[in-house]
Amino acid sequence: MSNVRRQFGFFDPKQEYSVTYGVLPHWEQPGATYFITYRTRDSIPQAVFDLWQRQRADALRRLGIDPNASDWTAAFGRLDWGVRRQFARQFATILEASLDELHGACPLRDPNVSNVVAENLLHFDGPRYSLGGFVVMPNHVHVLVCFDRNVTLKDQCRNWKHYQSLRINELLGHKGRLWQPESFDHLVRDGDHFQKFRKYIQNNPVKAGLKESEFRLYLPDLQDAHFVTD
Repeated sequence: MSNVRRQFGFFDPKQEYSVTYGVLPHWEQPGATYFITYRTRDSIPQAVFDLWQRQRADALRRLGIDPNASDWTAAFGRLDWGVRRQFARQFATILEASLDELHGACPLRDPNVSNVVAENLLHFDGPRYSLGGFVVMPNHVHVLVCFDRNVTLKDQCRNWKHYQSLRINELLGHKGRLWQPESFDHLVRDGDHFQKFRKYIQNNPVKAGLKESEFRLYLPDLQDAHFVTD
């Protein structure tokens, strides 16, 4: 993939962006770069997730928002952008820490399975997006990526998961849902933020104590990459 011309844009809160809500809010801005985490459905124990939901509800109440109200997302959306970003980052970090404990069946530990994910991510590197790096862990995947302006975060994540699920289930002789439907995603603010996520990807297997055969790491040479700062 050395002939791929990579371009990465950064999030600008002064420009138009959209926010959708699931377990966490998801910011989206055309031409921006994202750090995305998607995980297998059994990667976070239910007890851990239940505790996380209670902690999130308490944090919303401290912000003056009733988490049980039907319009809580509208109230959250009226908060200052920095408060919303910090909230999302804080609660995504808690879940990401649980992922590194490698709960569940961890099917991606199998090199044949992780190769399905890696090849799929690399397939459209250039035509649809620019990859800043990725790591396929035993029960989750981290991707640093800038989508072309006509490619949406939601659609591309859905495409990745759909294709990978079909191939991996076929390979393992399994049926049913492989991935948790909702991903965690962070809009990258600047070059320092970008490098922080690159280092996170690189260090994640070391932090989890994995052997070389238990993960797939891809960090392309970005010497000729173009970073859009305006």
